[in-house]
Amino acid sequence: MGSDQANEKTQGTGRRAILGAAVFGASGAVLGLPGAAEAAGTRPSGAGGRGLKSLPVPAIIGHRGASGYRPEHTFGSYNLALDLGADVVEAGDLVPTKDGHLVCRHEPEIGGTTDVASHPEFADRKTTKTLDGVATTGWFTEDFTLAELKTLRAVERIPANRPHNTLYNGRWEIPTFEEVLKWQDEQTRKRGKQVWIYPETKHPTYFRKLGLGLEERVAKLLRKYGKDGRNSPVILQSFEPSSIQKLNQLVDNPLVVLLSSAASRPYDFVEAGDPRTVADLITPKGLREIAGYAQGIGPTLDLIIPKDANGNLTKPTTLVSDAHRVGLVLHPYTMRNENPFLPAEYRKGSAADGYGDSFGAFKTYFATGIDGVFTDNADTGVLARADFLAG
Repeated sequence: MGSDQANEKTQGTGRRAILGAAVFGASGAVLGLPGAAEAAGTRPSGAGGRGLKSLPVPAIIGHRGASGYRPEHTFGSYNLALDLGADVVEAGDLVPTKDGHLVCRHEPEIGGTTDVASHPEFADRKTTKTLDGVATTGWFTEDFTLAELKTLRAVERIPANRPHNTLYNGRWEIPTFEEVLKWQDEQTRKRGKQVWIYPETKHPTYFRKLGLGLEERVAKLLRKYGKDGRNSPVILQSFEPSSIQKLNQLVDNPLVVLLSSAASRPYDFVEAGDPRTVADLITPKGLREIAGYAQGIGPTLDLIIPKDANGNLTKPTTLVSDAHRVGLVLHPYTMRNENPFLPAEYRKGSAADGYGDSFGAFKTYFATGIDGVFTDNADTGVLARADFLAG
């Protein structure tokens, strides 16, 4: 998932109907809305049919794995997320290599998430590029072959907030998307329950201009492993609506449009000269358009409950009810335990690596009726959900 930051198709309606069943119970009541926690608790994971209907509401999504405890987008992080009870693992943010393989990194620039800077043989690869309109300096996956990237090891991205995670620096390599698909099957067999993943196409317009289109590569691998159907345990997401529209033509997986701050513009809109902002996309009209090709949205938590100038939560918006009205689910991002990432009223002290009252924050967000949440701390999310459903 990104920085904490209308093609109609007949089959899209079918997918929306399936996803809608994950939101609406047999009585037609919206599950997970305020006052409906008891109803939501009647459908545990694995019940209620195939596909997204098998996920609990609210679902706990391991953001880049268990990135609160291990360097993100590593098999160490992914495995721990499952161990901690995540219903879905965000494995991973997909970026391409020079020779066309898809790998899992938060961004194509890997200076902050790998030990590439300590490899003298790659010193001359450091460069400055314009990434979605922003000058970015570092090392980029598209300048490395897969074999070269496999010589690198992952490191903690935000050591000031997670100094304990640096203990694991250098332990794991960069996984490929194909390895993730194999891992998913292995873990499903090992754990005796379906493992779900939630990959994201990163900067698809940028990579398409480089001749490294993401969507076709994603679709090819999903077809290879038989995971391109409407009931497949792979949810695809992107901050660029056109990427989701392309995927809607290529596969039948559940699709989710990610939404950053209200004033921001998806970069494919910038490139196409589309003046709309995220604020336009979350209007009833914008949500109806999204529902024509996707089954859900992944808004920033601030679009669910805005903050005031002091960082305190204000009144919830109507986004949850508006999205549910057109059959979309909401999986907002990102809940983290550390003080700097929490609303001001839930912080405890000022330590950058100190934990605040994340249970209180989870409860407040769950009460809005969201269908799930991305979190770096799946264990905290699982416990917070149990508290919420117990009422």
